[in-house]
Amino acid sequence: MPLPLLLLILLAFPVVEIWLLIELAGRYGVWVLLYLVVVAILGWRLIQDEKLMLGRMTQTLSQGGAPARALFSGAKNMLAGILLIIPGVVTDAIAVILLLLPSAKPEVFDQTVQPEPRQSRRPQAANDDVIEGEYTRED
Repeated sequence: MPLPLLLLILLAFPVVEIWLLIELAGRYGVWVLLYLVVVAILGWRLIQDEKLMLGRMTQTLSQGGAPARALFSGAKNMLAGILLIIPGVVTDAIAVILLLLPSAKPEVFDQTVQPEPRQSRRPQAANDDVIEGEYTRED
């Protein structure tokens, strides 16, 4: 994509958003403002929920799975939340499309990691002559 075309798209996008908001505000009045506030709150809530992405990735790793699916899903939801916070109808439509897309399985990262079998939960002694156990002293 040539640089002038990309620059034109980037400059035209805010103009289209503002024009569309003015048109909708002329038709529907204060309802557009209410819509923008509600959608921004929903976008903020979506971002707050995605802060748990690190916890989901840790849980996926502890269960022996690949964290890539949780990472891609979380990044998609985070981007949708940011787009919902930005005032505009076009960005909201893009965010809704992102939220409706299923999380695709990346073929490279889809292989699950097999955890190594653990022999025991206690660390092994430095030498094999140590016998662990409990005792009580009776005098």
